[in-house]
Amino acid sequence: MTAPILVLNCGSSSVKYQMIDMSTETVLAQGLVDKIGLDGSSISHKVGTDKHSIVEPIADHQAALALVVRAFANWGPTLHEAIAVAHRVVHGGETFRQPTLITPTVIAQITALSGLAPLHNPPALAGIAAAQSVLPSVPHVAIFDTAFFATLPAEAYTYAIDRDLASKYQIRKYGFHGTSHGYVSQASANFLGRDISSFNQIICHLGNGASISAIQAGQPIDTSMGLTPVSGLVMGTRSGDVDPGLFAYLERSANMDAVAVDTMLNKHSGMAGMTGGSSDFRDIWAEIRNGDDTARLAMDIYQHRLVSYIGAYMALLGHTDVLVFTAGVGENDHQVRAELVSRLAGFGVKLDPARNTPHNQQATVISTDDSSVTVLVVPTNEELAMARATYKLVEDHA
Repeated sequence: MTAPILVLNCGSSSVKYQMIDMSTETVLAQGLVDKIGLDGSSISHKVGTDKHSIVEPIADHQAALALVVRAFANWGPTLHEAIAVAHRVVHGGETFRQPTLITPTVIAQITALSGLAPLHNPPALAGIAAAQSVLPSVPHVAIFDTAFFATLPAEAYTYAIDRDLASKYQIRKYGFHGTSHGYVSQASANFLGRDISSFNQIICHLGNGASISAIQAGQPIDTSMGLTPVSGLVMGTRSGDVDPGLFAYLERSANMDAVAVDTMLNKHSGMAGMTGGSSDFRDIWAEIRNGDDTARLAMDIYQHRLVSYIGAYMALLGHTDVLVFTAGVGENDHQVRAELVSRLAGFGVKLDPARNTPHNQQATVISTDDSSVTVLVVPTNEELAMARATYKLVEDHA
């Protein structure tokens, strides 16, 4: 008996989706609706090795979901066999710590949290509304990016600001990419054949968005992203950590208001901002090979920030057994991994170049046998993690 679950990840101008049969954890179909509300909008839909596409104007998320329905109707599989829909919601605040069945009350609570994630929660809400109109008779489940880090110790999540202000406005470190960090930490344990509670890990989720976490005996004790996803590591277009005084300085000196500064830090900073161009690491490495000093400096800054966090997390953990690379850059860029691990030589961390170079899309050890820390590449699978959580919740409520 099949048990298909539709997984939706709604961004401001895109919808990524997969249909996963949970009886076998097989991907039945996957696709992307891109450039919603923009010129050149389209949908790509893949079933097995067959790829299909439609290019037409897509006004909003309601139209995007209608196009998803049309793609399933045209090319399969049967969308209306889905037993549930999983929705990625970036910010759950202090309210949501587990996968949650979506009700009108839950929607109101997610809406109230939109101030904490104005770029992320509203598209998720639009996707929920659109999907519920298309599939009104099945459970819809919210999977929160912040949930995995809900158990951070107070010393890690508390900011050193006025406590009454922090309490009133729910100001604290929440952490993001939690679905990925949770999935990868368990996948690492499975790959190594170890109980997750028996060792300590540092997980480096390196993509266009990037974050790092310290996992002690299976539980997160710190992570780099904070109140919002802009803090922490240098990212594709996000700055990561900056002096908070930057806001007041730019207001005085550049006549930029808080919205303008926030937009700059989120969309025009990071690797793209420093290089004045691409956030694609393939382009940046090509520029470095061509002798571009600006690109080389950007890469050095990226790695400096990352190794600083790794060192801090090694200190917090006391003993680190495993260092894991995951997500787009972490899984595919052997040069980033090689240069980063070389900076950890003083800790006895050693990379095996022959193990590091292949890209086989499977969990693999890339360190030497005598390395003080086992270094892994572990592909993330947030969609499968979301489907698993949704399936368990639906089964528990059956």
